[in-house]
Amino acid sequence: MEVGGLPVELWQLILSYLRLPDLGRCSLVCRAWYELVLSLDKTRWRQLCLGCLEHRHPNWPNQPGVEPRSWREAFKQHYLASKTWTKNTQDLESSNCLSLFRRRKGRRRLCVGVGGEFGSLRAALAAASPYDCLVLLPGVHEEQGEVLLKVPVEVVGQGKLGDVALLASIDQHCPTARLCNMVFMPARFTSVLYKTTSGYVQFDNCNFESGQLQIHAPGTCQVKFCTFSQSSIHLRSMALCVLENCEFTGSENASVTVEGCPSSDRNWACKHLAVLAKSCAAPMREPNPAGCPVAKQDGWGESLLEPVRTCEIVVGEERSSFLSAVDAQALLGSAQEDTEFGESLRAAKEKGYQALNSNSSDSDLCSDDEEDAQAAYKLPYKAHSLSHTLADVTHSRLQSNKLHALQRDLKLKSLQQELQQDKEAQSLANSLQGCIIRECLFRDGKGGIFIYSRGQAKLEGSIFRDLTYAVRCIQNSKVIMLRNDIHHCKASGIFLRLSAGGLIADNNIHSNCEAGVDIRKGANPLVLCNKIHSGLRSGIVVVGNGKGIIRSNQIYGNKEAGIYILYNGNPAVSGNHIFQGLAAGIAVNENGRGQITGNVICENQWGGADIRHGGDPILRNNLISCGYSDGVVVGERGKGLIEGNTIYGNKGCGVWMMSSSLPHLINNQISHNSIYGVAVFCRKDDAGDYPLSQGASENFQEEREGAGEENDPDIEEEYLAARRPISVALVELNSINHNGAAGLHVKSSEALNIIANVIHANRDGGVAVLQSSQLTRIANNSISCNSRRGVLVEAECQVELRGNGIYDNSSHGIVSKGEGVIMENDIIGNHRCGLQLLQAADMKVTNNRIQSFRDYGIALFDEAKGLVQENLIFQGRSKKSILRPMSNAEDCIIQNNVLLTFKKRFDMECMLINPPARPHMEGGATGSCTAAGDQRVSSITTRVDGGCHNHGSIFCTIL
Repeated sequence: MEVGGLPVELWQLILSYLRLPDLGRCSLVCRAWYELVLSLDKTRWRQLCLGCLEHRHPNWPNQPGVEPRSWREAFKQHYLASKTWTKNTQDLESSNCLSLFRRRKGRRRLCVGVGGEFGSLRAALAAASPYDCLVLLPGVHEEQGEVLLKVPVEVVGQGKLGDVALLASIDQHCPTARLCNMVFMPARFTSVLYKTTSGYVQFDNCNFESGQLQIHAPGTCQVKFCTFSQSSIHLRSMALCVLENCEFTGSENASVTVEGCPSSDRNWACKHLAVLAKSCAAPMREPNPAGCPVAKQDGWGESLLEPVRTCEIVVGEERSSFLSAVDAQALLGSAQEDTEFGESLRAAKEKGYQALNSNSSDSDLCSDDEEDAQAAYKLPYKAHSLSHTLADVTHSRLQSNKLHALQRDLKLKSLQQELQQDKEAQSLANSLQGCIIRECLFRDGKGGIFIYSRGQAKLEGSIFRDLTYAVRCIQNSKVIMLRNDIHHCKASGIFLRLSAGGLIADNNIHSNCEAGVDIRKGANPLVLCNKIHSGLRSGIVVVGNGKGIIRSNQIYGNKEAGIYILYNGNPAVSGNHIFQGLAAGIAVNENGRGQITGNVICENQWGGADIRHGGDPILRNNLISCGYSDGVVVGERGKGLIEGNTIYGNKGCGVWMMSSSLPHLINNQISHNSIYGVAVFCRKDDAGDYPLSQGASENFQEEREGAGEENDPDIEEEYLAARRPISVALVELNSINHNGAAGLHVKSSEALNIIANVIHANRDGGVAVLQSSQLTRIANNSISCNSRRGVLVEAECQVELRGNGIYDNSSHGIVSKGEGVIMENDIIGNHRCGLQLLQAADMKVTNNRIQSFRDYGIALFDEAKGLVQENLIFQGRSKKSILRPMSNAEDCIIQNNVLLTFKKRFDMECMLINPPARPHMEGGATGSCTAAGDQRVSSITTRVDGGCHNHGSIFCTIL
């Protein structure tokens, strides 16, 4: 009959009454009939799938309310899986056995129980032939002694699950068996429900209560749609076994224990299980970096975090989170000490602080306009060694583009992208070895899975909740975890130690009492593309020589540090987004180390990175922004290389350091932070220390005692190769700009080197040294356009200012009340005095070039003393004396200074040529400045009073 002869709906109604064999025959008639049979997916196929007593809902136990993609395909997979136990007949080498099996027209069906052929299971097994089906009738079946299974049979409970209970201990000695639709309970003499050491066993739709399954290699098993209540499975040296769609509840120890290296002696069923495992593998899910889930409210109290926002930072001319038009106006207002300076600053902002055009005509000098009057005395200084960095920070569009490019480069990668780039991770993700646990539920017990003594397990799509721990992997074992949910554990979610490894990828790990992932004692896993959030302690802890690669994870909303490294922990942390934590983003403490590169760390309540008590990480090329406190904190005895980071828009300081720390801060972009760009303090910061213990039931005592153990020599050599040894804290080659207070604030009791930084347009002074009992070296820096003075040195401070360019600051260039050396600096274009010495200052001021627009070049007040000689002082607009000694101290020596007055404007470009405008840097503008105390700085070799001989238009008055 043609399909078109009846409406499709009527055909579907007719076919919905057919049994499974008839549906199969109809699908073979023609393509039209085949498509009709397929169209019954949500009706007849669904009914067949749910009506089979051997199966449960395809998404049980985790998502029983979610329909599968295809009911027909799910039914097919269930059917094929249920027949795995019979496939060993294809491998039988004995032709007699094979022909015997094939000659049988059908298996016998033996009934056991009241009204059946046999009164006990033991009696039925004695009479059974290979592959017979033993049907246990409803009731309780109890065996007094251990039951030996010597022939391959199928044991099925009749009726609904729970109608048949079997109290027995079964020992399998045959190659294959299947047990289905029964409740297993322990016999009185043992807690072992079932064990096999050589054969394959298949459990479908069974309940196990208060007992244990023991499967030893070369034996193996497949367990599907089973419930384990206070029961467990012990697997030893499994080559391959599969646990699918099972529920484990109320375990007193681990629900699944995997022991021993996978055996090379593989059971006949392994190849069939491998095919089945591959066909059922779930596709990789794509993460959603744009919108992270919200921590749900539950019995544990209120959620730990508000609705999660993205990590994106909006920059540019249209919108800016940090320097709005109002902020810019406030900057102008706070810096405007007079109209002339306000006009200059606005002009500089509009022109990006470009140097005076050398082609300007002489007629400009005769203009009465105030801007032109100021510009007439402005010396060109833009060609110094750090001018390329200065150009970047003075162009907002260029800075905006760089931030956008940085965000693009640090975009979170999906697991698929990671696996394409990392062949080791790809190999682990595709491996099929050991115990495969898929779509299972572990809840309300002590432990989920325990892997030890070189065991191996692969966990996919499972849920672990309300346990003491989810996964514990130790002693050189390996765990592969893909797409699992792990939450509300009473200790850590995943615990690895004693050289354990593996792959932890694409999991959702949240709301655990301890760390989401705990890595200790030489464990070295790959942790990729997970969401680790809302923990009551840290997200990831790396302790006691733990290692690991932690990459492309979203770590947010944890109550303590997103990543916590201590006691020689040394992970590689890269490409993660760590945000909205209630403490620090990354904390490195108690001699922790680590290479922390290319992460986005933002919106954390404490420091984006917090380094204390011997912590010595490499913090490189991270975006640390929008924090509610400081960007980077280097606390008591903290160390580390902090290089190439963008530290932007934090509500505290960009970098907060204690003077007892020893960091190397190099080549960072530190801008638009609400307080100081870099702050160095000598006060103790106990209030900010992290607690030593991360767990209530576990602590770091073992790791603390073993902290002195030797590290891997290869890792140690690689680590040292990436570092440059320093003996004094070093702030070098950084761009520190547009911060809300001073660019660099020093209140230190230790020596400090500040070398070759660009300190620009901060809303207070450039550098403020308020306390410095040991020498603070400030050398080869560009300090420009700050809203107050360029450099402030308070009383009793020891400083050395050498080779700096101090330009266009809105107040004095340098104000000093302390002691030290000011040598070979260019102090040009500042809007008050070039250099002012106050109170009991005792400074040696030599070989500087100084010019002030409207005030003294050098002014001495109060009891200031010292030596002022061989400086070159350019006249500004003021008609006052260029040099005005006002100190009453008798031991202030002023001698051999050169004072210049300009008469022609176009010759001013020659004034900072020999030597060129400072700062100078050895090895060129991009070279690294050495921190040695004997660092050489270019010196003046030619007297400027010779002028530019080819023009002859500069009149010098020597006083």
